[in-house]
Amino acid sequence: MKFSWHDYDSRGFYDELIGGRGVARPAGKAVAKHIRSLTMEEIRERQRAAELAVKTMGITFTVYSEGTNIDRAWPYDIIPRTISGSDWDRVEAGLVQRLTALNLFIDDVYNKQKILKDGVVPRDLIVESGNFRAACVGKRPKHGVWAHICGSDLIRDKDGTFYVLEDNLRVPSGVSYMLENRKVTKRVFPELFAAENMRPIGEYTSHLFATLASLSPRAERRPAVVVLTPGIYNSAYFEHSYLAQQMGAELVEGSDLFVGSDDCVYMRTIAGPARVDVIYRRIDDLFLDPEVFNPDSALGVPGLMRAWLKGKVALANAPGAGVADDKAVYTYVPDMIRYYLDQDAILPNVETYRCGEHEACAHVLQHLDKLVVKPVNESGGYGMLMGPTASAQERMAFSRLLRANPRNYVAQPLISLSTCPTVCGGGIEPRHLDLRPFVLQGAKHYVTPGGLTRVALKKGSYVVNSSQGGGSKDTWIVDCT
Repeated sequence: MKFSWHDYDSRGFYDELIGGRGVARPAGKAVAKHIRSLTMEEIRERQRAAELAVKTMGITFTVYSEGTNIDRAWPYDIIPRTISGSDWDRVEAGLVQRLTALNLFIDDVYNKQKILKDGVVPRDLIVESGNFRAACVGKRPKHGVWAHICGSDLIRDKDGTFYVLEDNLRVPSGVSYMLENRKVTKRVFPELFAAENMRPIGEYTSHLFATLASLSPRAERRPAVVVLTPGIYNSAYFEHSYLAQQMGAELVEGSDLFVGSDDCVYMRTIAGPARVDVIYRRIDDLFLDPEVFNPDSALGVPGLMRAWLKGKVALANAPGAGVADDKAVYTYVPDMIRYYLDQDAILPNVETYRCGEHEACAHVLQHLDKLVVKPVNESGGYGMLMGPTASAQERMAFSRLLRANPRNYVAQPLISLSTCPTVCGGGIEPRHLDLRPFVLQGAKHYVTPGGLTRVALKKGSYVVNSSQGGGSKDTWIVDCT
């Protein structure tokens, strides 16, 4: 028996593929029709084939459990998420607007601090931030850009509106999985790619290299670009090696680099030292240079900050960019857009309570059972409280953390995340998801058509992080005719 969408029920949530009464949305018609032409066993066969392809291709991520690093196959679901081109055009414009304003903000913070003097953003919020780097004050990177690669997390509410949940401006990850998801989907559904009018994503690494090359302090035809990784035990090492390979760049660790007496950065090679122009660093600020930050760091390069401050090497993302990667600072991004660009934000923020403010904190403590509370500088879904699903004991314990350090937390209502059909043990069921598009800014802007869709594989769960049991889907931007 062929599969039917008749009994598919998104339970009142906005579904990305299927609208009311089992009718596919315009961007998802081809996908829904093709799924409908298969039996449930054939669908499961395709899912098994996809999982085998993931293993064969070596697509993995690392989970840290009880002090042990465990490599796992990347969790992938075969039914793609589809978004119309007209919807995406608006999202793309909003992402470019947002990153432009964020870079103007970071540059302002480390130079004139005009936005702080004008009281638009509280000074204490910035100078007391754990991501503010005093060593960066007075620096003006090329193009005035600090965050060259941004991964903003988007969600869709029950009315279909896209919201920005948070911005990731330090070392955003996940783009390699976006690219690999597309390759796996082409293996599983080759017939759909022949007919569907979707926007390609395969050019990302070319755009990434062009963005990095535009930062070079030297006018070289092909600047020397390297990817700096903490090493094989890092959870995103697959991505580091993948991007280096795709760009034709060298993958290096801190011990492979050194700063010369001329304050230039060099890579150790069998042919002797080779100068490096641009470092795409995938390690945190505090481990970059033991002479400036953590003196015990063996991951970074002594003297690297000196070389960067003197303009002898470019770093992407720049040290200090994380000052805007703070969930409390996030709440001021619409104000930044008005302040620097004299525009209203195209993409709205999710309503957010800054717990460092007395009234907001009191409100959050009184409504912990209705809110999601997050630490301002954590990622991966760690350290947060899902109030509506937490036990009374868990909420009580979290309230003590909140009272002890309110500045460290923000709270948001539980948004009705959109869903997408997902292959599960019982058939095809709706699962909640989010979206991480990747935005580049150097001499020019570039936005991936779509991004990494992360899906909560557990029924009813809102937690999409792979480290917390989530999975992923291919994301199609379809130009509907």
